[in-house]
Amino acid sequence: MPEHKALPLPDYDHLPLDTLRHRIRQLDADGVQQLLEFERSHANRLPVIEVMENWLQELREGAQPSEGSPFELKPEAPPPPAGRPPVSEAKAGPPTRPPMRPETTKPVDPAPPNPRRQ
Repeated sequence: MPEHKALPLPDYDHLPLDTLRHRIRQLDADGVQQLLEFERSHANRLPVIEVMENWLQELREGAQPSEGSPFELKPEAPPPPAGRPPVSEAKAGPPTRPPMRPETTKPVDPAPPNPRRQ
């Protein structure tokens, strides 16, 4: 069984399942088998095992790994908009309160009299 740092997909165990599903498509059968053995002996997460087993079966049936490197860094979140750096907490303005709704500024009508109390 391979050690964590020797796995063919770095930090695979921290990837969301959908991302893992796409990233393992770059691995050949040996690479997927290494991940599968590691997963079974550690976290043993059924959805992860099913994804790996399905891709391994497709490889055995003739599927080819996609191009690209599993070591290439791919962010899970989009980068900040181009042109301006993101605002840090130190430079962010004070929190704002949403404006009050107009109906909350009107006086409340008194409740109509209760006929049972009279």
